[in-house]
Amino acid sequence: MANITAKDIQALRTETSTGMMDAKRALQDADGDVEKAKDLLRERGLASAAKRSERTQTEGIIGSYLHIQSDRPVIGVMVELACETDFVAKTDGFKEAANDIAMHIAAARPSWVERDEVPPDVIDHEKEIITAQARNEGKPDHIIEKIVEGRLNSFYKENVLNDQVFVRTEKFDGTIDEMVKGLAASLGENISVKRFARIQVGESEE
Repeated sequence: MANITAKDIQALRTETSTGMMDAKRALQDADGDVEKAKDLLRERGLASAAKRSERTQTEGIIGSYLHIQSDRPVIGVMVELACETDFVAKTDGFKEAANDIAMHIAAARPSWVERDEVPPDVIDHEKEIITAQARNEGKPDHIIEKIVEGRLNSFYKENVLNDQVFVRTEKFDGTIDEMVKGLAASLGENISVKRFARIQVGESEE
């Protein structure tokens, strides 16, 4: 068995925002291989998140962001980030995440939180447009279905919050869904974005 030091455990904890025992166990199971330990923590975090997802969320906070232009606010966002306990809702990391997501929404302009919220008629309309585009490009019928699937995924990445890559990649390089799941894994609670509202000066309602 590899010689795992307290320094190794602390380094892994810092990189992955996990607890001491989880980090130690992952390093032991990975025989000291740091990259393999990271993968194990990710796998276990996702597994834990799946179990947590059935637990009731009755607490949370409203994250907010105002975009200032020419000394005046021109974009405002409010987002509900839900969790299970007020203890977690009061933590600095949870508050920071909520405000980061609000800032992201201001910049990325999603229309829905998750894919299931996209109305079926919107999806059908997108599929019709993508199919027509593919045919106009001269694509053969037998690959059009795959093209539609691929471009529909691009549509989700552009319009669904959980599918969007966080705008500040220097702070977190991943999707909003991955950010929220990572937060849930580190805090040990069921956490999710429930809803958001975005208002921009001069933008008409749809």
